[in-house]
Amino acid sequence: MCGIVGIYDQPEAANLAYLCLYAQQHRGQECAGIVTSDGEALHQHREMGLVADIFTKDIISKLAGRNAIGHVRYSTSGESSLKNAYPFVIKYAHGWLSVSHNGNLTNYKKLRSILEKEGSIFQATVDSEVVMHLVAKGGTKPLEERLAEALKKIKGSYSFVFLTETRMIAARDPKGFRPMVLGKLGDGFIVASETSAFDLVGAKYLRDVEPGEMLVFDKDGMRSIRIFEHEQKKAHCIFEYIYFARPDSFVFGRNVYEMRKGFGVQLAREHPVEADIVVPIPDSGLPAAIGYSEESGIPF
Repeated sequence: MCGIVGIYDQPEAANLAYLCLYAQQHRGQECAGIVTSDGEALHQHREMGLVADIFTKDIISKLAGRNAIGHVRYSTSGESSLKNAYPFVIKYAHGWLSVSHNGNLTNYKKLRSILEKEGSIFQATVDSEVVMHLVAKGGTKPLEERLAEALKKIKGSYSFVFLTETRMIAARDPKGFRPMVLGKLGDGFIVASETSAFDLVGAKYLRDVEPGEMLVFDKDGMRSIRIFEHEQKKAHCIFEYIYFARPDSFVFGRNVYEMRKGFGVQLAREHPVEADIVVPIPDSGLPAAIGYSEESGIPF
């Protein structure tokens, strides 16, 4: 349950990533990080705490480059510590590679055990570190091919955004469990967990990243690659609508506020009660309570 962002080809990439993380702070309050690319190397900053406290003007000014990825963390795999803060950064035979991940890999322990027996050394206890090892072991094939092969070996939910010296790559699991949206910002592109990030920086929402899709952003623009040969049954996370996403966001192609209000209407139809008032608890219950009140006639 994290929030991610990717910025491609923007002069103030680090600042834009900061703003997008700020707009998605509700998706994780434990730690945050930003990694930028200047065309030759990656620059990173990660800390425990909230986005606004971590990324001062001085910190952002040191994150050079036109491309950036960022992350706010709500730990579901691995302990809450700085070593598990994203984005991860490695330097290996093919250069620099960084990743931000929203989701859970269900076969992580099995893959990690296999990799450790083969000699891989892990630095953290989060599940997505196995993907970096799988990519690194992919030989001399182009990065997109090595990534596609790695993603075919993992199971579970994921929305990934990767960054190299010159490219950004976004990928979503074949069931579309976690949300990921694509937008346009000037001459560049942006991906994020929620459209609320686009609203804050003035980006135009284009579409959702499709389940099982990989988007590659480089000097030639954007291209789409279908990772999986056969389309799989979709399995969107209902928790996004019930609680997790911001009410002003569009998630899985639908407005979160309207969905929550609709839940309240349906609840009133299926479970009518005699009551004096309808009360929302907590804040995410407010639209549902409004829907219940309107449908049942009980005062809000």
